[in-house]
Amino acid sequence: MSKGWPFLLSFFPLFFSGPSRAGAQYVPDPSPIVRKKLEKWRDLKFGLLMHWGTYSQWGIVESWSLCSEDEPWCRRKMDNYCEYKKRYEALKKTFDPVHFDPARWARAAKAAGMKYVVFTTKHHDGFCMFDTKLTDYKVTSPECPFSKNPRADIAGEIFAAFRKEGFWTGAYFSKPDWHSPCYWWPYFATPDRYPNYDVTRYPGRWEKFVQYTHGQIMELVTRYGPLDILWLDGGWVRKMSKEEIARARARMGRKYMRIQSLDIRMGELVKKIRAVQPDLIVVDRAVPGPYQNYLTPENRIPKKALPYPWESCITMGGSWSYSPGEKFKPVRKLVHMLVEIVSKGGNLLLNIGPGPDGRWPKGAYDRLAGIGAWMKVNGEAIYGTRAASPYSEGKVRLTRGKDGSLYLVYLAGPGENAPPSEISLSSHRPPEGARVTLLGYEKPLEWKPRGKGFTVEIPKEVRSRPPCKYAWTIKVPPGVR
Repeated sequence: MSKGWPFLLSFFPLFFSGPSRAGAQYVPDPSPIVRKKLEKWRDLKFGLLMHWGTYSQWGIVESWSLCSEDEPWCRRKMDNYCEYKKRYEALKKTFDPVHFDPARWARAAKAAGMKYVVFTTKHHDGFCMFDTKLTDYKVTSPECPFSKNPRADIAGEIFAAFRKEGFWTGAYFSKPDWHSPCYWWPYFATPDRYPNYDVTRYPGRWEKFVQYTHGQIMELVTRYGPLDILWLDGGWVRKMSKEEIARARARMGRKYMRIQSLDIRMGELVKKIRAVQPDLIVVDRAVPGPYQNYLTPENRIPKKALPYPWESCITMGGSWSYSPGEKFKPVRKLVHMLVEIVSKGGNLLLNIGPGPDGRWPKGAYDRLAGIGAWMKVNGEAIYGTRAASPYSEGKVRLTRGKDGSLYLVYLAGPGENAPPSEISLSSHRPPEGARVTLLGYEKPLEWKPRGKGFTVEIPKEVRSRPPCKYAWTIKVPPGVR
């Protein structure tokens, strides 16, 4: 992922400001085909993100230990950088995930209620998890032992397995590439995440990198499609005006020595992509404009409901990549996280990092099974819904179905294993005589007006045997005031 979000958000205050300010920086795609597809994407609500590469063998953060920035996520256990980089890049020669089974992943994700997948085809370190023809730094290289496996083209195998289960497919692709000599030129040292040379002084070298980037993305679109989402990371690789560069340098000082305009000609690239796939959703993360079809707050949930398409990408554990013995978030927290995001109009993209042998940790499967059990009862309040004002009241989160139904999702507190005897809402009231129900329970519930809202009674038989754990959903039919 793109570390250093405070830096990026100093340019793009999208996720911490109110809807009006943030919305002003969202630019709808001019294509009606893309806008229509985005609405369908908003209906999916729950997706899977996977960070996987050779770094999983060391159980370290993805790519960032190669970057010479004095940041916590860049630290390494070796003083000699040149030797470290040599050993890191040699991980290609030992990467052999013999237990890779994408069909099992797809089944588990489907059972959890996930509807789309985004996979890291290439992270910042430049190692390609697909069979690119433009570099040998890839999983299908003869130097990689897994290249002899019939499933060696990992990205292709994942996309095929998930499509078979009805998933939308998305390709994560890093715009920066720290292995490319046209991004980090071996002639110079590598002080930070930026190219280590002045791209205006060496335009020919930068142009080779632009062509390389376009070429790899077109490989993905033409040979691995149809893709639904192109998820571009590395928001510092973008065109910047002289004024933007000056303001950034004034704010950051010498922390990032090579802040500069890195124009990879997104307009030209998207035009080529859309000539092949007219409805492809393009997510140029943290770069305001028409090529950021939806926004992606990272490891956080916005404080308020947002009026444009967005998705929180969040780790199931504490890291994006595989970490031995990692502790995953409890199912209760993950369910509440999903409800919180959906009630604010967003999607949840939940990350799992596969291990070096090609397996997910058992804890990941356990969490997905727990989420799936909850979704079987309450999915109606999640899929295809939109935010309902106000999105929350106390422990209750609101969503609205396309038919006008209102859903009240009560989030269980610590140690709360059953819904309370009464649940109240002050902002809405059902029409007189309305049949109010609890998802997972067939009989109608008793309710009564209270002020401008209402109170619904939860029967003792429900409280003694709840239909699910963690959260319970009351459905109010269309016509609610």
